[in-house]
Amino acid sequence: MIIVDVKKQIKDSNSKFLRNLPVFIIKILAKIAYQDELNRILTKYSDDIGVDFLPKILEEMNIKMQVEGIENLPENGRCFFVANHPFGIVDGLVLTSIVSGKYGNFKAIGNDVFMLIPQLRPLIAAVNVFGTNKRDYLMELDRVFQSDLPITHFPAGLVSRLHNFKVLDSVWQKSFITKTIECNREIVPLHFYGRNSILFYSVYLIRKTIGIKATVELALLPHEFFNKKNRTIRVRIGKPITFKDFNKNQRPSDTAQWVKSKVYNLRHCS
Repeated sequence: MIIVDVKKQIKDSNSKFLRNLPVFIIKILAKIAYQDELNRILTKYSDDIGVDFLPKILEEMNIKMQVEGIENLPENGRCFFVANHPFGIVDGLVLTSIVSGKYGNFKAIGNDVFMLIPQLRPLIAAVNVFGTNKRDYLMELDRVFQSDLPITHFPAGLVSRLHNFKVLDSVWQKSFITKTIECNREIVPLHFYGRNSILFYSVYLIRKTIGIKATVELALLPHEFFNKKNRTIRVRIGKPITFKDFNKNQRPSDTAQWVKSKVYNLRHCS
């Protein structure tokens, strides 16, 4: 079964640079992306849909979780569970596993590329992080915000990159702040410890230096995923934040960065 198809994704890309890549480069990218291994795993667990799929993948990869501050998870899961995004795939698996383990069902606001994986479709509230969102995406997001389901979210929208020699998220988007107020949800901050490989950040820096706009480093995310095999992922959960904690004189965009700072401050907790 072919679920991950690098060649097709490149040829369907909006990027002229990617579409013009030579065939031998595409074959190399497919190997870097572990296309065959990903398809093997996805085929193996083809009958495990939604929340049943998450622990199977963590077990397959022998990825352990070291979760600190578990007592900070509120009994009412009608919250935004927000975190930094250092890994790209593993942090999503761990975040959603923590939430599903406590509350059962949930929705994850995620890149629409994850809709290509049948096992994840019931869990994803899709967004297009690189362009305009479709009307049905926006309607589904609104239904999710108004529901009682827990929502997991990486507000940066993009995997952390290297900024001033530090691995950090880009600017957090404000939508979860406006929806926190509108829908009366709490925010539960989580911080992931760790980073991707030097290769990932090197490709990003080279790409930026020579002026390539296509985010070619994202092709390495499956490589980064398999690099986490047999590892322990450490994450800390902070105390919930309500809209009553917000500075009412701040713009939502500034409040989003304030929540981001609280997430990064969790790394200093013992």
